[in-house]
Amino acid sequence: MRAAIRIVGIDPGLRRTGWGVIDTDGVKLGYVACGSVSSDSNGSLGHRLRQLFDGLTEVLAALSPEEAAIEQTFVNRDGAATLKLGQARGIAMLVPALAGLVIAEYAPNAVKKTVVGAGHCDKDQIRAMVKCLLPRAVPDSADAADALAIAITHAHSRAWTKFQESVVRAERAAS
Repeated sequence: MRAAIRIVGIDPGLRRTGWGVIDTDGVKLGYVACGSVSSDSNGSLGHRLRQLFDGLTEVLAALSPEEAAIEQTFVNRDGAATLKLGQARGIAMLVPALAGLVIAEYAPNAVKKTVVGAGHCDKDQIRAMVKCLLPRAVPDSADAADALAIAITHAHSRAWTKFQESVVRAERAAS
């Protein structure tokens, strides 16, 4: 691929934060790597957040993405769980921000709709479609598959935005 952009997708979670890295040239998607960063469930909250920070920092340093995409938090009935997820999401946003990356955010339903074609689907469907779109990908967890789906969503969003910009430029040039 020429002029490819490397994107990291991040699926935040306190227990396990998934990450997936792809290359895209606007049309083609190329699998680079995926995995997850885990925290010690017996550790203090601060220690667990530090584990996520260190793990994501290593991933970004090793794979050098140029842009990041993160899933937005949904609010569930358990306020304490939502707050902890928000703290993990803060780490997931901080690490690429410290690396100077542009960060895009996508709602869970938008990711599902982009990758599967429906805003409501289960993790098995996401994993299956990620495998179709990125045949070399072998996600070790649902979190890693979700992270790849987030990166794919960003790649498609980028392509659409570039297309819209080219149409506007063409219209301006014609007038």
